[in-house]
Amino acid sequence: MSSLINKAKEFVAEKIAKMPKPEASLESLSIKSFTRDSILFHSEVAVLNPYSHSIPICQLSYALKSAGREVASGTMPDPGSLTASAETKLEVSVKVPYDFLISLMRDIGRDWDIDYEMQVGLTIDLPIIGDFTIPLSTKGEIKLPTLSDLFGGGGGGGDD
Repeated sequence: MSSLINKAKEFVAEKIAKMPKPEASLESLSIKSFTRDSILFHSEVAVLNPYSHSIPICQLSYALKSAGREVASGTMPDPGSLTASAETKLEVSVKVPYDFLISLMRDIGRDWDIDYEMQVGLTIDLPIIGDFTIPLSTKGEIKLPTLSDLFGGGGGGGDD
C-alpha cells in the first residue's frame, strides 16, 4: 500500500513540475515624479499568464536597496489578478523622502546618481500548487534631480 502511495506522489510531483508557470520580468527603476520633500520611483512588473483563466495575485512585496541599506520596502496586498492567456503589467511605486537620500550622500557622490537594487516578490495563487512566489530583481544606476529641477520649475522630471 505504501509503495502505491509513493508512486502516486511521484506521479503528481512530476506532473506539477512540468506544468507551465507564469513568467515575469521587472523593469529598471525610473523617477516618476518628485515634490519638494520626496521622490516617487517607479518600476513595472510584466507577468505572462500561460493559463486560459485568470489567476489571483495574493500580494506584491518590494524592497529598494542602495549602498547596502534598505531605502524603502512595502507590500501591495491583493493587487488584482493576472489576465487569462495574456500579459498583465503591475506598477510598483516607491516613495523615498529626500532626507533619506541625503543620508546616502557617499553613494550619490559627485555625479548625483544612486546605485540601487530593486527586489520584488510576486505571490500568486496557482491551482493545485497553491501560493507561488516569483522572485524578481533589477540593479542599476539612476540619475537624481538637481536643485534646479526641484526649485526651478522642473515639474515631473524623469521617465514616465
